[in-house]
Amino acid sequence: MAGSKTEALFFLLVCLLVVSAAAEGPYRSYDWKVTYGDINPLGTPQQAILINGQFPGPKIECQTDDNLIINVHNSLPEPFLLSWNGLQQRKNSWQDGVSGTNCPIPPGQNFTYHMQAKDQIGSFFYFPSLAFHKAAGGFGAIHIGTRPLIPVPFPKPADEYTLLIGDWYTTNHKDLQGMLDSGRELPFPDGILINGKRSPNGADFTVEQGRTYRLRISNVGLQNTLNVMIQDHSMTLVEVEGTHTVQNSYTSLDVHVGQSLSVLFAADRPARDYHVVVSTRFANATLRSTAVVRYAGSSGPAFGSLPAGPGDVESSLDQARSIRTNLTASGPRRNPQGSYHYGSINVTRTIRLASSSPGLSAGGERRYAVNGVSFVEADTPLKLADYYNISGVFRLGSIPDAPPAAAAGDGAAEEERRETAVMDSDHRSFVEVVLENGEDGVQSWHLDGHSVFVVGMDLGTWSEESRDSYNLVDAISRCTVQVYPRGWTAVLIALDNVGMWNMRSEVWARRYLGQQFYLRVYTPTHSLRDELPIPDNALLCGRAAAASPSRRPARLSR
Repeated sequence: MAGSKTEALFFLLVCLLVVSAAAEGPYRSYDWKVTYGDINPLGTPQQAILINGQFPGPKIECQTDDNLIINVHNSLPEPFLLSWNGLQQRKNSWQDGVSGTNCPIPPGQNFTYHMQAKDQIGSFFYFPSLAFHKAAGGFGAIHIGTRPLIPVPFPKPADEYTLLIGDWYTTNHKDLQGMLDSGRELPFPDGILINGKRSPNGADFTVEQGRTYRLRISNVGLQNTLNVMIQDHSMTLVEVEGTHTVQNSYTSLDVHVGQSLSVLFAADRPARDYHVVVSTRFANATLRSTAVVRYAGSSGPAFGSLPAGPGDVESSLDQARSIRTNLTASGPRRNPQGSYHYGSINVTRTIRLASSSPGLSAGGERRYAVNGVSFVEADTPLKLADYYNISGVFRLGSIPDAPPAAAAGDGAAEEERRETAVMDSDHRSFVEVVLENGEDGVQSWHLDGHSVFVVGMDLGTWSEESRDSYNLVDAISRCTVQVYPRGWTAVLIALDNVGMWNMRSEVWARRYLGQQFYLRVYTPTHSLRDELPIPDNALLCGRAAAASPSRRPARLSR
């Protein structure tokens, strides 16, 4: 009898361990060496950032809840960090990989990121976040697949292909950074790359007639909205940054800088080669690059005139409004995406964010600002300063909830203020954010750690009456959203992820010159339910250099 009880107890313990391991998710390990190397995508030899000798870098493929262990060896002669555009880092802003959360990886050293694709699916990308490294490469795709037994709202495609698109300069990234530091604007890009290549020696994708394929597309460029189309084929949008969409068909799609999406297309045309055309939008000049969809047994190369994309803001705005959440589809979990009724939640706070370009200062510097505040990098990561209660690094409330009023009399906005801008917020609050663009170019905004419900966008000036047009039923949920020229975009955000999160322009020169801030999502508790502890391998620098990762002081008070 005692033996049978012991065996039963042992069996129960084994079952618990198996269930626990299954719940935690499997581990996927990567070992990356970051170096400079020579590339020649536009016919001019240049230096690029390579990962394991690759440009673009290796693709990360995983499933919901997988644990990602990525050991990054920095073989550059300067500090380096990678960030993960769209990975929410649930309870774990320690791994976000931006200057406000992490110390840089020193030259010749390594740092191991420990992350989890917690409750996420979808198409995203990683990129280097320091200085102007993003203009040198170092980016790659992140694909998070659905777990087995979770239904997907479309048949399994015959294959999946990655499309990393972006504007590109032949000028060295340090020289581009020097232009910005000296008060100059960046010139127009030299070309568009598709998976690190440009036509006529571009990327190609082989398909079989009668089968359906998935393209995962990310705009990893620096500034330009790009339009994507496949010659003589339509595309069915199925996913945007982790949200399954209503499956509308498009002949072309605008992908704004920093955004990701995926489409299905049927190989239902005569067997030959067809162009994938990527071209700039809303620019004074048009750049175009092509890849090739090659049918098995192709009878000949792609031919015919390249189709032109739509040419006006209104058509892009109409397309953006047509992108909606598929309410009946499952996401990372089995329950339908529409089971979260965001439109019925009370908004606790309204934040209006207006970008601005104050122009050159008296000293010849060019800056950009949000609500009149131009961000200045601190000497210590803000997350570490918050954790170790180090005063003088940043000031809570240093960016207001609304843009400054025009100066009395002349209607001019008050001069921008330079500060390490941090906005405070409460954990589990539900906020409305209105992004206002009073300039002539498209803006693109990204919030780390969260997805936002894009409930409204239009041209003109936002007012409280604009709420009457909000989509409170099936708005798309995503992490990067565009704001059209002289227009606005409204989003609703559930601030359910404790941490220090970067809110930034994805137009990289603007972000580098101050159009960003950090959103501190705060809870007074020290519970593992809300936030993971500081990693044992955390790099410490600046005023936190003498601290110990094991010591946990009281947090900064309000």
